[in-house]
Amino acid sequence: MFESPTIAEFLAESNLVSTLPGTLLLAWTLLLVIVDLFVDEERQHWTPILACLGLGISFVANIGVYSPAEGERVALYGMFIADAFTGFLNFVILVATLIAVLMSRDYLKRAGIHRGEYYVLALISSAGAMFMVGANDLIMVFVALELLSIPLYILAAFRSIKNDGSDLALKSEESGMKYFILGAFSSAFLVFGAALIYGATGTTNIPQIFDMVGGIVGGTSSATFYLLVGTALLIVGLGFKVAVVPFHMWTPDVYEGAPTPVTAFMSVTAKIGGFAALLRVLITGLSVLALADGDAVAWQATATIIAILTLVLGNFVAISQRNLKRMLAYSSIAHAGYIMVAVAAAGSANVIDAATQGALVYMLAYMFTNLGAFAVVMTIEREDGSGGNIDDISGLAQSRPLLAMAMAIFMLSLTGVPLTAGFVGKFMIFSAAVQAGLFGLAVIGVLTSVVSAFYYIRVVVNMYLRDGAGELHPPLDTHYVRWAINIALAGTLVFGIFYPLATNLVSMVSIA
Repeated sequence: MFESPTIAEFLAESNLVSTLPGTLLLAWTLLLVIVDLFVDEERQHWTPILACLGLGISFVANIGVYSPAEGERVALYGMFIADAFTGFLNFVILVATLIAVLMSRDYLKRAGIHRGEYYVLALISSAGAMFMVGANDLIMVFVALELLSIPLYILAAFRSIKNDGSDLALKSEESGMKYFILGAFSSAFLVFGAALIYGATGTTNIPQIFDMVGGIVGGTSSATFYLLVGTALLIVGLGFKVAVVPFHMWTPDVYEGAPTPVTAFMSVTAKIGGFAALLRVLITGLSVLALADGDAVAWQATATIIAILTLVLGNFVAISQRNLKRMLAYSSIAHAGYIMVAVAAAGSANVIDAATQGALVYMLAYMFTNLGAFAVVMTIEREDGSGGNIDDISGLAQSRPLLAMAMAIFMLSLTGVPLTAGFVGKFMIFSAAVQAGLFGLAVIGVLTSVVSAFYYIRVVVNMYLRDGAGELHPPLDTHYVRWAINIALAGTLVFGIFYPLATNLVSMVSIA
């Protein structure tokens, strides 16, 4: 007969203290919903301020989770794990959300769509990403993924709430619908893959899956087949969220149609959540999955092929883009390929920690650099959405020298030039690939980085070596946006010049 647990047993098993960063953010979001109901239009500026305050509270709470002295702590009946991996990525997500909120306030006011619900949705999505990076069970991966994704579907279509029949509203509506349909489709793959893995192992708990896989490998039962197919479906489902080839087709249209702050936010948050879950599942749960005893990990070759395809397509197609948001969309695809290099390297047991740490530093660098680049693009856009082409940035160094300098640094970091955070991230993942014996993959990564220099440096050339077409339109340059750019710029330079800061932050991370 089932006996309900006592309150003490429930509190011990749930260990809610270890989930405080995410649960506090969700609780603050509920409070924000109530407060926003009583805030009149003249005091709507308090909503983003309160959103930033909630992010700060969650950031402080996360310090306890990230403390090395605390070690690993399991919560929610084994479905959530609080460790250095979780704590580090929580910091990255919270800073990314803060920058996105700072970018959003004046953009939304100028577009006439400033609503408190926007910040509520952004915070819910961030909480979903935070639970995703700490997911210790396939069920938690799915629930957190939906908590991350559903608000993003709405945010992508947020410009359509004005309902003025403009091209921007229609593109935003199309963006949200396309993201929703393909997102739901990918979630089905994820659930089906989880079901097959459960059928093979009898559990959805990731560490327990690892224990079961060891006894299945090399056997003649159908469990091996279910494991392989289930793993492939999980890669498909999560591959959509991180926009790797061939699951990238939604990215350019969604990025271009969504409001620019939303594009910046989803380009970072969705990737962090997706790659964190991918690393957890493949390394913690399936690191011994092989076709036979002594063989290489079964998913390493697949990850290598996906990484190569993503690097090549993302970088080469970006060359032909004239719209800055579409260029950054294909650039985002390419950067997913670089992180995928680290995933492939993690298939070798001797470099799991190095590959994981390289992926984390790369996500940190990408967060600062990409958000900063999108913030600059947002400042030069007109109210009707025009002004975002590469030609429109010509002569920016003469009219806005500080803004041009920031954009140049972001472009150099995305290329991987030394003394920027982007270089540190690329160096670490390429080193992991070499240590794993994936020399061809490392060479392709370096060569595609050279290709990427063409379209990134083209932006710098237009800003500094070409004259503007005419009088620069009034920019969206308020103190909120300047704070967003300055934070992103500081992160890009500090973690690039003082690179031991980044490496020391991840030195204790291990999820194997």
